[in-house]
Amino acid sequence: MTDARLLTVALTVAALAVGSTPFSEVPSAAGVLATLRAPPDAVGVLAPAVPSPAPSGGVGAVVPRWRWPLAPRPVVVRPFDASASPWGPGHRGLDLAAAPGDVVRAVEAGTVTHAGVVAGRGTVTVTHADGLSSTYEPVAVSVTVGSWVAVGDALGTLEAVALPHCGAGRCLHLGARRPPVYLDPLPLLTGGGRVRLLPLGGGP
Repeated sequence: MTDARLLTVALTVAALAVGSTPFSEVPSAAGVLATLRAPPDAVGVLAPAVPSPAPSGGVGAVVPRWRWPLAPRPVVVRPFDASASPWGPGHRGLDLAAAPGDVVRAVEAGTVTHAGVVAGRGTVTVTHADGLSSTYEPVAVSVTVGSWVAVGDALGTLEAVALPHCGAGRCLHLGARRPPVYLDPLPLLTGGGRVRLLPLGGGP
């Protein structure tokens, strides 16, 4: 085959590849021409590049950093609502549907740095190795300051105290903080996954 014929074939193959292959993976005319000129035993099948198989667990598989503090996985009654200023309005945590007496568990291992009553509600704060802290309320506390807890360890049980932003039901308020900043706990619990929200009036 003459060089002119080879060049025509090379350009045709490259043009056809554009329609089905990412631009960065389209073979150049020079590359195709070199392939066509190669000895027969050195030429394989020319085809668009195929992505490598995804690693086990899939591409971008996300592992949550925190475990849900209630079991089974609770419904979010009210999501995090960042405040424009440290003292401005907002909702500095998640409200999770729960019932009085439900066991409240540590979302991650850490040291109990607060266990007591604030504004008439039992609260627990656990400080974790990465500098984050998790706060739980209202809780009938069963741990003491300075104690070490593993992920999933019981911190107490939900008190029969109505929080003002839980609607008609009861809920656990879970906070996340990297002092002095409050963070949204949801990405820590889900790895960024979606979550079902419960209307403020309750219901399934």
